[in-house]
Parts: sequence; structure tokens; C-alpha cells
Amino acid sequence: MIDHNIAISEADLAAIGEGDLAYLRQMSSDDIRARFPTAQAIRPGLRLWALFSADGTPLAVSDDRGSILASADENELRTVSIH
Repeated sequence: MIDHNIAISEADLAAIGEGDLAYLRQMSSDDIRARFPTAQAIRPGLRLWALFSADGTPLAVSDDRGSILASADENELRTVSIH
């Protein structure tokens, strides 16, 4: 019998895929500036691509989806898209 009531901590859940998975998401430049403290110089009103680690840590931003995917590939990260 499988126990479906297994408790998992937020830390354990966040660690799933750590170092192996990253997610790709298209975002407005306003949202990017809120999530990436060093991105304050980005012009408002743009649609950009952002790469995040499995735990939500911001990794990269670009206006080109292909360059974000290449960055993930260079770092041996499998990517998933978030809509």
C-alpha cells in the first residue's frame, strides 16, 4: 500500500531539481525589475525572457529566448516553460 499522506517541507520541495532544472518564463520588464534587483536599468514596457533555477532564484534575462535556452544548455540545465 502506498502512503499518499507523506509530508514534504518547503525546503525539500524547493530542492527538487536543484542544479538540474530551470524554468523559462516570458515577463514584462517591470516584473523583471521587481525580481532581479540588479536589473533596475531595464527600460519599462518590454517583454523579456527570464531563466530561474528550480527554487526560483533568478539566473538570466534576455530579450532573445534562444540566448536564454543556450545559457541553460551551457550550464547543463534542463528547461521547462512557465506560462
